[in-house]
Amino acid sequence: MTIFEWLLFFFILQVVHFLGTWKLYKVAGFKIWYAIIPVYNAIILMRIIKRPKWWVILLFIPTINLILFAVIWIETIRSFGKNTFKDTFLVLLTFGFYIYLINYGDKTVYVANRSLRPRTGFGETLSSIIWAVVLATIFHNYIIQPYIIPTGSLEKSLLIGDFLFVSKFHYGARVPMTAVSAPMVHDTIPGFKIRSYLKYPQYPYLRLPSIQSIKRNDIVVFSWPADTVRQFFVREKRVDKPIDKKSNYVKRCVGIPGDTLEIKDGFVYANGLKNILPERAKVQYTFNAYSSKGISSRKLISKGFEDFNRTYKIENITENSYQTIVPHIIGRIGNTVENFKVITSSKGLPPEVIRKTGLRVSEILEQKKEMSLTLEESAILRKISGIDSVIQSINKIKVPNETFFPNKITYNWNEDNFGPLLIPKKGMTINLNHKNLPLYKKIINEYEGNQLEIKPSKILINGVDSEQYTFKKDYYWMMGDNRHKSEDSRFWGFVPDDHIVGKPIFIWFSIKGINDGIKNWKIRWDRVFTTVDGIGKRRSYFPYFLTILILWQGFVFYRKRKNK
Repeated sequence: MTIFEWLLFFFILQVVHFLGTWKLYKVAGFKIWYAIIPVYNAIILMRIIKRPKWWVILLFIPTINLILFAVIWIETIRSFGKNTFKDTFLVLLTFGFYIYLINYGDKTVYVANRSLRPRTGFGETLSSIIWAVVLATIFHNYIIQPYIIPTGSLEKSLLIGDFLFVSKFHYGARVPMTAVSAPMVHDTIPGFKIRSYLKYPQYPYLRLPSIQSIKRNDIVVFSWPADTVRQFFVREKRVDKPIDKKSNYVKRCVGIPGDTLEIKDGFVYANGLKNILPERAKVQYTFNAYSSKGISSRKLISKGFEDFNRTYKIENITENSYQTIVPHIIGRIGNTVENFKVITSSKGLPPEVIRKTGLRVSEILEQKKEMSLTLEESAILRKISGIDSVIQSINKIKVPNETFFPNKITYNWNEDNFGPLLIPKKGMTINLNHKNLPLYKKIINEYEGNQLEIKPSKILINGVDSEQYTFKKDYYWMMGDNRHKSEDSRFWGFVPDDHIVGKPIFIWFSIKGINDGIKNWKIRWDRVFTTVDGIGKRRSYFPYFLTILILWQGFVFYRKRKNK
C-alpha cells in the first residue's frame, strides 16, 4: 500500500470508530466530537476504559497493535457492563463491531468505578500471557532476536547448531512491513505448517536509526532476495513473500555500496585490493589430497579433519539392509550386488548398524580425497606422512552459463572467477546499455519498482528512453565462508538495504550434530556464551555467567532467610 492509501485507510478507520463509539463517549461524560479526532480519540478512550495513555503508542507498533486492538475491544465493552464470556466472544468474533450494538442500545450505562483486576484466575493468567507476548514481541522485533544456524555456509566461522542472538539495533531495526502477522513467529505457524501472515496490506519500508553501518567483512543476517523456498532443504518453484517474511540467511558481507568487487582464483578483491579477513574468519576452500598409497580416513579424523567423504564397498547388500543404512549415506555407486558401494560423510557407517544388518563392509582406500579446508589446514595436511600433495581446486574454466549471477548466457563467471562488478550505492548514477543491463535489471524492475521495457535499440524506464540510471537504495554482496558449499550472491546477486535484518553478536548455545537426532547431540561448551566477532581466540563467558547466577541465587536465599 502507498502512503496515500494508508492515509485513506486511517481516515476510514476514524469514521468507523466514530460511528461505533460516539454515544459511548457521551455516556462516559465526554463530548461527542472527541470520538472523531485522530489520536486524541484514543487518548480519551484510554481514560474511559481506565487504562494508561501510553497504550496509545502501542497502537502504532506493527503486530503489537493487533493484540492491543483485541484487548481494547474487551476493555471497552466491560466499561459498559458487558462482562460475560458471551460478550467477550462476540466482540472478538466480530472484530470489534459488537461495540456498535452497545453504542446504539437503549440501556447503555457507563461503569465508572469498575474493578480492573481479572475476575478469575484464568483471566489473570491470560492477561499476564498477553503482556508477556507484547513485551517479547517488542524485544524480538526491535532489539534482539534468537536464531539457529541450520546450514554450513559459514562453517568454521559459525557452525551448524550455533544458537545466536542477532542485534536489530546495530544496523537499525527494520519496522515490520507485514501489517497482519502472528507475533513471535516468522513465516509459518509451528506445528500447523500454515502461513503466519496475510500478504496484504503492507506498511511502507521504515528503519529506525542505526548505531553503525555495515562494514566490509561483517557477518549479517538478511532476508533472502531470491526467495525460492518455504523451508530449508526443500527445493521447489519460486515462492513470493513479503520482504520481512522471506527466508532469513546469514553470510559475510564482502562488498559494500560503491565497491568494485572481483573474485580471482577463489579470493575476493574489493576495489583492486585483496580482501583481508578478520582473525576469527575461517574461510574454507575445496582441496584435493593425493596419496599413491591411499588416504586413511581414520588418520585424517585423528588429526582433526572432518569435512570429507568416505567410500565403502558392501558385498552382501539386500533391500532391507539398504533401507537401514540409507539415513547414514549420501550417495551410492553401482546397482548390482557384486559391485555396490556407498558414500558417507566422515562419520562413516555406524558399527552398531553394520552389526545389526550383518553386512560385510570394507572401506576403499582412495588415492584422492576431496576436502573442505582453510588455508592453514591445507598446510597442516601437507605435513602428514603419507600425503603426497594437497592442491586447491579452482574453477578456471569460464564458459557462458545461467548458473551464476546475472544468470544470463552472455556472462561466463563462475564460483572462483567472477566479475569485476560494481555494487550500487544510493544516489550513484551509471551509464546503462544492453551489455550491463542484466546486472542491474532486477534492481531497476523489482527492488526499486520501475517499469522496464527493453527494445532492440533502446531501454525504456517508466516509458522514458534511458541511457543512465540513478540507484535509490544501497546494495551489498554476501558470501559464505565455506566458499564451495554456499549459495550466495554469486548465484542470486545483490542484497538491497531493505532486506537487512541484523548483526549476529553472541553465541548463547551450540549443539554439535543438531540435525542428527537428539541422541547424537553434543554441547560445544567452548562456544557457549561467546561473542561472534572479536580479537584473539574465542573465549566462553559461561563460567562467569554461572558464577554470577549462583551468587545471585545465594543472595536471594539469604534475604528470604533474613526476612523470616
